[in-house]
Amino acid sequence: MYTLENDNLIIAGQQFSSRLMLGTGKYKNYKEANDAILASSCEILTVAIRRAQNSSVESIDKLLQNLDWKKIWLMPNTAGCQTSEQAIRLAFLGREILKNLNYVDNNFIKLEVIPDPKYLLPDSLGTLGAAEYLVNKNFDILPYINAEPILAKQLEEIGCATVMPLGSPIGSNKGLKNLYNIEIIIEGANVPVIVDAGIGSPSQAAQAMELGAGGVLANTAIAKANYPKNMAYAMKLGVEAGRSGYLAGKAQTVDVAQPSSPTLGISK
Repeated sequence: MYTLENDNLIIAGQQFSSRLMLGTGKYKNYKEANDAILASSCEILTVAIRRAQNSSVESIDKLLQNLDWKKIWLMPNTAGCQTSEQAIRLAFLGREILKNLNYVDNNFIKLEVIPDPKYLLPDSLGTLGAAEYLVNKNFDILPYINAEPILAKQLEEIGCATVMPLGSPIGSNKGLKNLYNIEIIIEGANVPVIVDAGIGSPSQAAQAMELGAGGVLANTAIAKANYPKNMAYAMKLGVEAGRSGYLAGKAQTVDVAQPSSPTLGISK
């Protein structure tokens, strides 16, 4: 049996057949963004609330108007917020955007609290405080965090729907530079772990999935590729390959060579 059959990602009671999530920033135009989204077969799409409010951003305005929201689950994010207070305010605006798109029971918010302008590293304490407040207001919080196992567990315990550790800084395309900590987070998590930020190639997406990640969120690697549509499709395949490999169970690592052909009858 094909290993991905009926292998759904479940977040806050919602089921998704795709484990690749996409961001909507940095594309040259609406067509490139739309083509990439369709090629990826993604079912969760994140958009910055600040950009969604700005009708002068043509590509976002067109996406919000023309995508089939019966097939794609929109996840507003609080990108651009430097404090927990700012993120909380934008989360409530994001909920209104979802209502205007006639969503039913969509309380997803990708929570970002980022005071660091150079490396765009998230504020752990600010994220934890904002997450706790918003969970109590019936939001389904998907927090963007440093790869900190203790923080990840704390966020899970207060009711976050996922944890989303960065692989490396946003937009860097450097891959999984926090590999060991991400492994620890996955090992201890009872909610999906979505590797967010730094994924720069399909092989890096596959690596994250082979660890047992619940999914991958990609943006820059696709939007800034020479051919975003092709890269989106390649990312889809990378995520599926990594997931299949994880479910298959990797063969044991050994220190010496092991013959793959029969040794019967070979003289010693």
